[in-house]
Amino acid sequence: MGHWDIFLSPYKQAVDELKIKLKGMRSQFGNTGMTSPIEFVTGRVKPLASIYDKAREKGILFEPSQKLATELQDIAGLRIMCQFVDDIATVANLIRQRNDLRVIEEKDYITHNKPSGYRSYHIIVEYPVETIQGKVDVLAEIQIRTLAMNFWASIEHSLNYKYKGVFPEEIKNRLQNAAEAAFKLDEEMSSIRSEIQEAQVYFTENKEASNPTIRTTTEDKERE
Repeated sequence: MGHWDIFLSPYKQAVDELKIKLKGMRSQFGNTGMTSPIEFVTGRVKPLASIYDKAREKGILFEPSQKLATELQDIAGLRIMCQFVDDIATVANLIRQRNDLRVIEEKDYITHNKPSGYRSYHIIVEYPVETIQGKVDVLAEIQIRTLAMNFWASIEHSLNYKYKGVFPEEIKNRLQNAAEAAFKLDEEMSSIRSEIQEAQVYFTENKEASNPTIRTTTEDKERE
């Protein structure tokens, strides 16, 4: 495991640093009184079992190597959740404008969803990590999606493991129908976006105004 620990260490550092920076973007919107397009951020380093499966699928030797680091672009993975579909383009543009990473590739699975029904926006970035051995450029995949898209993707991911990628026709059709229903929900919510956001602001302001403890806790949380 030692050699894998060394190989994956920069990926773990990249995920930790990018999570802080992406969450910082969300806080900056709140601090300026603007509605954040980012709902929340998660991140992970791909488990060794998943790296093994992906390497085998691509015909790459399962060992720490530059080839593995180049071919597997999602060993480091970040996920940004948004409330509305339009927010995805906003977040993608914010990432493109950053000077601390370099966008390598973008994949639009929202405009061009996968046959399964999967929708998400993927950005592959190159992120420099400073280690005791010097700078290491790490590839990371940032997925941007709505909460509805994420719910569908999580269910599909679980079923994919159960059926090993070969879904019974009935399950396949149900998943496709569910994906369309989820996207329809996103479209409906986007059509009343202004009303939803006004209600959220009204709720937050009145809740905090009526309870000083909540206001103090919220302010402390935003500073984290």
